[in-house]
Amino acid sequence: MAKPLVAVVGRPNVGKSTFFNKMAGKRISIVDDIPGVTRDRITADAEWLGHSFTMIDTGGIDPKSDDELLGQMREQAEIAMGLADVICFFTDARDGLTEDDKDVANLLRRTSKPVLLVVNKVDYLGLNDNLYEFYELGLGDPIGISSVNMLGFGDLLDRLIALFPPDKTDDEEKAAPIQLAIVGRPNVGKSLLTNRLLGENRTMVSDIAGTTRDAIDTFYEDGDGHSFNIIDTAGIRRKRAVEDESLERYSVLRSIAAIRRCDVALLMIDANDGVTEQDTKIAGLIHDEGKAVIIIVNKWDMIDKETGTYEQFRKKILNDLKFMSYAPVIFISALSGQRVSTILQKVTEIYATACRRITTGVLNDVLNDAVNALQPPMQGGRRLKIYYATQGGVQPPSFVLFVNDEKLMFFAYERYLENYFRKTFQLEGTPIRFILRERKKED
Repeated sequence: MAKPLVAVVGRPNVGKSTFFNKMAGKRISIVDDIPGVTRDRITADAEWLGHSFTMIDTGGIDPKSDDELLGQMREQAEIAMGLADVICFFTDARDGLTEDDKDVANLLRRTSKPVLLVVNKVDYLGLNDNLYEFYELGLGDPIGISSVNMLGFGDLLDRLIALFPPDKTDDEEKAAPIQLAIVGRPNVGKSLLTNRLLGENRTMVSDIAGTTRDAIDTFYEDGDGHSFNIIDTAGIRRKRAVEDESLERYSVLRSIAAIRRCDVALLMIDANDGVTEQDTKIAGLIHDEGKAVIIIVNKWDMIDKETGTYEQFRKKILNDLKFMSYAPVIFISALSGQRVSTILQKVTEIYATACRRITTGVLNDVLNDAVNALQPPMQGGRRLKIYYATQGGVQPPSFVLFVNDEKLMFFAYERYLENYFRKTFQLEGTPIRFILRERKKED
């Protein structure tokens, strides 16, 4: 289940990045008194009262500026607002209500997204009287906070989580089409593959409002009754020069959004190039979001082949993407259509795998077999004990392990358990997550 997305927006220098950093628990965004310092869209995960969500910090919106850089920042913020489930609109209690605040408010009203009006820099009680003028914006009750001192955060976060969309039920998720994102660098054949997948059996094509600007959603139903929403994205570019950074930011943001809302990602790689540094970064985004994935090697028809070429190439790709060694690899030619017909069947299979639930009894039997086959290593005379396991969620399959001491779980042993579970339960194409919970017992 994708986490709710919260966009932090407002005109320059109202304290958005200070709030973002406090919530993230570390200094991620650059904070300075100079307006316009935050030029990049930055994301971080946060949690409040058991509700996890992801925040996007944006550059300041200056609605009237003709400056090219500020215009790019405004466009970036507008993209973030289009992606968000909830928008936090930041203003400044010390400056009071400004004409730029009114212009930003008018922009927000056109999004149809829930908006929380945040009045920042209420650093002492005397500034509470400054809240009343912000009612003029017509965006509900203003919430006074101080990002520097973390005052009012509780009230703001209580209001925020109340606006999150409700979780889907299992029946709703099963009835929905499989969200399939096609991602990769520019010019690897994403749009051509999309057209090949759709073929002549297209049922409906539409640009869904609120999606990223270059991510086109197309509904498709195959002959077996499986339905898909195919998301064709702009390529994620590498940074080449300062003047190209805006393209990098926008394309990455758009593709991140597509990855976040997909069930399965097709990571397209150019056979002529192999796995590049940028391919690795995109794969990391998919893995970190916990998405099921298939690696698509396009332009395979352009490679000179001899005995063993296929297997050598496959092993090289999975070696370059060691953290994604669970992903199936399909070699295709989007131009000729070679092996394209096998993709949607594989998508259906690994989607079912990512949604699979394993009974607690079977899970603990397998866990006991794994531990008996290889005991956890000792540290300081103590050994990790795993008392019990249960499945905590799906997409990706997540398993809660109740242990005597979380610090005794080494990376190597966790990887061993992951490989054991993956092989036993045939969890191809999806990450696995382990969540450790301490339960004290006598050692």
